[in-house]
Amino acid sequence: MRQVLYRSADGTEVPMYLIMAGNSQGPRPAILTAYGGFGASAAPSYSPSLTAWVQAGGIYAIAQVRGGGERGPAWHAAGRAMNKPNAFADFAAAARWLCTEGHTTPRQLAIKGASHSGLMVAAAITRNPYQYAAAVCSDALTDMTRYPHLGLGTWWTDEFGDPDNPAHLPTLLAYSPYHNTHPGTCYPAVLLTSPRHDTRVGAAHTRKLTAALQHATTPHHPVLLRTEHDIGHGPRAVSRLINLQADTLAFCATHTGLTPLQPD
Repeated sequence: MRQVLYRSADGTEVPMYLIMAGNSQGPRPAILTAYGGFGASAAPSYSPSLTAWVQAGGIYAIAQVRGGGERGPAWHAAGRAMNKPNAFADFAAAARWLCTEGHTTPRQLAIKGASHSGLMVAAAITRNPYQYAAAVCSDALTDMTRYPHLGLGTWWTDEFGDPDNPAHLPTLLAYSPYHNTHPGTCYPAVLLTSPRHDTRVGAAHTRKLTAALQHATTPHHPVLLRTEHDIGHGPRAVSRLINLQADTLAFCATHTGLTPLQPD
């Protein structure tokens, strides 16, 4: 594992962790993730799914984009409310850096996230669908004009802005994944997951984006919806977590071409 710095579109330096195993050179299948919201910090920690991906020969990248808490309150403020697009710009810049530095290619790059991180993924594939081979979007906000009416959305206007405020609505519309899904676009392979009923985010977000992507995308890549009964937002029994992670990693591996490393 090592930490690197890359530059976002406006020149801001953003840290990112790269986790990989083996000595093979050249581009490899990769998963990129970031959180970028609510002042929460994203840092490497032990994860069986992360370990499985890396041991199979993939790269796992964690970008510490603006909106998180990695560099204190000012870092959060720089990606909050009307500054939220900075977080998406930082995430896109991380994907470009991974490709330009030769670590991966757009045909080998998957992005993955849940909750606020899922919004990062949804925004990424609707802003620049050709940058990614696959995406896993879980439990995410996707309709930024209606989010206060779903789940606990009324609690989050400080983080995202208020769509009923005419000064905020243009920014929200500019990145709202549901509103930026355009027919005739070749989106990457997308797996969307959510509880059947999510009292925190509102499962309607996931169902709406699934329908929009299935209607819009050209037929080259699948857009799949995975739902579960009798679970909440995030936590679930270990057996269910194992099944979810196995499905998401298999989806990413299939669409990025990951094959296990051969021993020397």
